[in-house]
Amino acid sequence: MNRAEAVLLGITAIWGFTFPAMKVSLDYVPPMLFLAYRFGIASLLMLIIFRRKVLSSEALKEGFILGLTLFFGHGFQIVGLKYTTASNSAFITSLYVVFTPFIAYLLLGERIEASDVVSLLIALTGLYLISGGSVNLNRGDLLTVLCALSFAFQIVLVEKFGEKDYVGLAFWQIMWNFILSLGFALLLEPLVVPRDPLPWIGIIYTSVFATFIAFTLQIKYQRYTRAHRAALIYSSEPIFSHIASFLTLGEVMKPRGYLGAFLILAGIWNEIRKTNEKVIKTSDNN
Repeated sequence: MNRAEAVLLGITAIWGFTFPAMKVSLDYVPPMLFLAYRFGIASLLMLIIFRRKVLSSEALKEGFILGLTLFFGHGFQIVGLKYTTASNSAFITSLYVVFTPFIAYLLLGERIEASDVVSLLIALTGLYLISGGSVNLNRGDLLTVLCALSFAFQIVLVEKFGEKDYVGLAFWQIMWNFILSLGFALLLEPLVVPRDPLPWIGIIYTSVFATFIAFTLQIKYQRYTRAHRAALIYSSEPIFSHIASFLTLGEVMKPRGYLGAFLILAGIWNEIRKTNEKVIKTSDNN
């Protein structure tokens, strides 16, 4: 594992610990307002540290499009987290890996292969089990599926816009996330300034570590490893999340839930394996 991959693994661990942090904070702060706090603080930090770079960046338009997909992803995720467990949220969110080839087909015209369909079917079976063995998903799990779809769009669009300045792109997608979250919060939710320090721990952790630091490092260092290796590293996020949820919230899934979680990961790893084989074959041909 090279330095870039070690950084990406650290980022993945940071993201995994956001799920219990957000779950606890939602007892004190409405979901859209939480996102407004999170992305507002992160935007301010980026503006202070990278002022000249971000203000002179040409990534405003692309940043808005990425920010829109991230807003829907985080919005569906955090509202869904009110109605499901942190562990379920993490594993279902990771479905974005198996959704990505289908979104790439829609947006980029990339071919869908049989292994993509197999990965999707395995992962959807896992979703069925982790959601209690019912085709009628509860509200939280269903919203988190929509979150995974939104993140799949974001991943494909990052590939499309990836040649832009990484600092400017990171800033504008975070800034637009803040603007959209604040707008929805002001329209739909009460304005709450928590007095208890507990939700502020979640807000500061997600804004500084999981957003400002993690998103910037992701866009910077992902360029120094192959996409399939980055995807494999990111696939460990729900494992970190479940460990964090067990340690902080005492969450334990039923045996059927663990089987579902394993199948979701199996679908993800099958998709990564397919991508890996394709990369190796392309390298050999060259």
